Amino acid sequence: MAISPFSLFILSIFFFSNFLITRSVSNTDTPLIHKTCNKIVRQDPNVSFNFCLTSLQFAIKHSYYVDLRRLGLLSIGLVCSNVTNTYHFITELIRNKNLDSSIKLCLVDCLELYSDAISTVKLAMRNYRLRRYNDANVAISAVMDAAETCENGFKEKKVNSPLKKRDEDVFELGAIVLAIMSMLH
Repeated sequence: MAISPFSLFILSIFFFSNFLITRSVSNTDTPLIHKTCNKIVRQDPNVSFNFCLTSLQFAIKHSYYVDLRRLGLLSIGLVCSNVTNTYHFITELIRNKNLDSSIKLCLVDCLELYSDAISTVKLAMRNYRLRRYNDANVAISAVMDAAETCENGFKEKKVNSPLKKRDEDVFELGAIVLAIMSMLH
């Protein structure tokens, strides 16, 4: 029995797509990520190896091809996602009528900081794509400053921050991006 050209075409698409899916999944254990995270944690005490590894593995989970430059781009995407999610989280917290007034004041300040950070991280992404690493560096640094400033507002008022983990994550993800950019030039 002969296989028709159409059947052969369908079979080849099936096998090729399975190859791509398998290749994409195997990227999560790529030596590039381990090597990159090792370099980053040696350069920056603000980054933990496990956080770096988990973040970068998550960043590449749907990518077929990853090199250091693409890893940087995907990392900026993580920063953007975290900043945007934190912004929305803050808006939800502010709606809570039972919230302590000191915390609410801090959240309003943080909302403004994160609102600005969303456009700043998008600017960083644009500059990164254009290989303007110094400009991207300035923008990512500003996003990190926003997260730190937000957290400092709670400390100044001596109240517990409902954003502590989120602020720390944005800061640490930003540090990862800065380290990757420094490796690129």
